[in-house]
Amino acid sequence: MDLKTDTHLIYVKAANGTDMGEELAGLGVARFYHGPSLSAAMSRVRKALGDAHMGLQIYLAGTETLIGVTQSEAMKVGFPYNGIHSEHRGSLARRVQCVHCKGITENVTTDPMVCSHCGLHLFVRDHYSRRLAAFQGVNIDAEDPGLVPEMVEKFP
Repeated sequence: MDLKTDTHLIYVKAANGTDMGEELAGLGVARFYHGPSLSAAMSRVRKALGDAHMGLQIYLAGTETLIGVTQSEAMKVGFPYNGIHSEHRGSLARRVQCVHCKGITENVTTDPMVCSHCGLHLFVRDHYSRRLAAFQGVNIDAEDPGLVPEMVEKFP
């Protein structure tokens, strides 16, 4: 059985500039999309999930954000979390939701960090929401305004 005849490959160029689009296009899969960003590729992901039939296999390789956002979309259409295969590749940067303003900041590498929406200094918790595909950020100086520890790169 040749799996290539049924394979839908959606590729997004890596944030560090690495682009393997030509090599992947040469694999000869049934459907191939080479997107400039995850947000640009999401309509293709949603379409592929919407058109899926029984027996669908999902394999995700990439950053925490790519895996989390795509898993969340698959779960929205009823695909079970434990049925998705993933492999983390690339940066450990996190996608963080501010629990105060609900804004999401992408590519967070430091702890604490500053919310890009409300400006609060946030402690990046290890709590991860599959639904939001984001880690949670909590105001670090709520009880002692201005007392903010030095930012340390923790998720390079």
